[in-house]
Amino acid sequence: MKALPSSSSKGPVKFKMPTRENLVPIRLDIELEEQRYKDAFTWNPTDPDSEITIFAKRTVKDLKLPPPFIMHIVQSIQTQLAEFRSYEGQDMLYTGDKIVPIKLDLRVNNTLIKDQFLWDMNNFDSDPEDFAKTFCDDLGIQDPEVGPAVAFAIREQLYETAVQSVAAAREIRMSKKGRRGAEYVPASKAGGTSLDLMKLFNNKYSVVRKRKDWDVYGPMVDLLSNEEVDALEAREERNARSMI
Repeated sequence: MKALPSSSSKGPVKFKMPTRENLVPIRLDIELEEQRYKDAFTWNPTDPDSEITIFAKRTVKDLKLPPPFIMHIVQSIQTQLAEFRSYEGQDMLYTGDKIVPIKLDLRVNNTLIKDQFLWDMNNFDSDPEDFAKTFCDDLGIQDPEVGPAVAFAIREQLYETAVQSVAAAREIRMSKKGRRGAEYVPASKAGGTSLDLMKLFNNKYSVVRKRKDWDVYGPMVDLLSNEEVDALEAREERNARSMI
């Protein structure tokens, strides 16, 4: 297991995803000409930008989407990659052990999943994809799309926590310079899992769960009927349009 250096180490801790592979979680939700394309996947930030256009063209061709989708897909991926790269080289707040809660609340096709567990931010050998595979195997989940969705949800929340740690480190530096006011910390991108970084880093989460938390820290997997899925999708579509 690899761990981040302690706060007593000589060099500062630089921004990096706390996983074996430094991948960027990318979300796309594009609607053009009465057609909608939604997707979620990871991207290697070291790949050449020319791969983005190739990916967009192949996606539009495979899904038979209108050609204007190509430009929007490219722009969305480039914007998210640029945001990720903007944090590279910046210091992250580090004050010792960092055990953070990860929450799953997602539906993949007919499978509904809810769970929460603790994740070691110090473990740079961790692999969300391996965890997701074991998760699905243990719960007997057969749908091959569930594993990647679970891994993505984990990566998205770890990315959010890493970004917030950069903002927290920046705020501490500014306070030492005598400046007032707090830095802006981005709102949660992962379904209500926003973390209070200062409280998180100053409190240790125990890996030994209390009896009253046993039911909370337990997976819930439900298989929905086609009718239930149709009703849920219709409700999600209405909610999405009401927010436009």
